[in-house]
Amino acid sequence: MKVYHEAEAKIDALKNKKVAIIGYGSQGYAHSNNLHDSGIQVVVGLRKGSPSWKKVEAAGLKAMEVEEAAKWADIVMMLLPDEMQGEVYANSIKDNLSAGKMLMFAHGFNIHFGQIVPGADIDVAMVAPKGPGHMVRAEYQKGAGVPCLVAIHQNASGKALEVALSYANGIGGARAGVIETTFKVETETDLFGEQAVLCGGVTHLMAAGFETLVEAGYPPEMAYFECIHEMKLIVDLIYQGGFSDMRYSISNTAEYGDYVSGPYVIDAGVKIRMKEVLRRIQQGEFARDWMLENKVNKPSFMAKRNGWAEHQLEKIGASLRALMPWIQKSKIVDKTKN
Repeated sequence: MKVYHEAEAKIDALKNKKVAIIGYGSQGYAHSNNLHDSGIQVVVGLRKGSPSWKKVEAAGLKAMEVEEAAKWADIVMMLLPDEMQGEVYANSIKDNLSAGKMLMFAHGFNIHFGQIVPGADIDVAMVAPKGPGHMVRAEYQKGAGVPCLVAIHQNASGKALEVALSYANGIGGARAGVIETTFKVETETDLFGEQAVLCGGVTHLMAAGFETLVEAGYPPEMAYFECIHEMKLIVDLIYQGGFSDMRYSISNTAEYGDYVSGPYVIDAGVKIRMKEVLRRIQQGEFARDWMLENKVNKPSFMAKRNGWAEHQLEKIGASLRALMPWIQKSKIVDKTKN
């Protein structure tokens, strides 16, 4: 595994380039502001009338319509939601990518699953931070960085890796390390990690624990603290020193419960089902279903989003966090900015 740091990922290759960030969501906000602060020429490409336009200008950045931004730029970084990228690329970007330009992604979904098929005369690269955009921005501002993955799909210029590494430096990733990979590996591992562990696995485990205690007659506030709020404390210990530091820090009673009850709840059947999740990702079934869901205006997706928003744990969580104002003061997500 090749890992690059600032010494190998010099920002010089980006200094004479014009970069268009397409989209101003979590990652678009982070990439554009970090690049700007690194001294790179950057604009944000948005659709006409986008509510993000004023947020971009308030951040001291320049906004352009997508087509104009693609014409202006040497490098076009696609940071729209996966399900939107194919249409926007076809309608506003494809015809503005002349030979020698670079098309970039922060996730390999659209290239790997064939939603976007670029011309052979441009570079196609990926720089994928291994963390949410708000964390990419927050770590950069602290002088740190979020590790990134880098991959090259097309190297028409012969300098695609050099430029991609420079980009990773510009957003702070080279401070932590940039790991070389492929679009296929990044896409499949990222989708699996999100679905089986980081988002799907963790949230459903926490919700099941919360519901079990509440249904057994315990106060929902206690259930929230035990099964949701304290998760951050445990994960922080793991983040800093692995499972061993976490188990060193907790009580012997908690550690014994970890060993005897953990495998009972997360049993061999979980791994079997995880393998099925991975198979569906690898064979393109998940991507197919997600694109079909978007074609019919996302009814199932929106129903699930709305259902979770109304869950008791969200209401209890909001009331408990209101008792801890220091959480709000250090909150990473600020919806007024992006």
